[in-house]
Amino acid sequence: MVLLDEEILHEANISEAELLLEIAILLFQQHRLTLGKAARLAQISEAQFEQRLAQRNIPRYFYEMEDLDLDLKTLKKMRQS
Repeated sequence: MVLLDEEILHEANISEAELLLEIAILLFQQHRLTLGKAARLAQISEAQFEQRLAQRNIPRYFYEMEDLDLDLKTLKKMRQS
């Protein structure tokens, strides 16, 4: 558990809950936390966390080029079978 200095929160004009949400979203975007763990860090439900992501136009799923390449290879193999 991390203790947050009230003076710093006041200076940043942010509540503890808002700061936890910001950290959770950042770690989620960096692929360092799953959606469930990020929601837990933010102390909100997964559905609420998904809503916060949607409000910021942050995708729930990250589809990388490597994923596309793997999917295309799989489809090609399936067509050949």
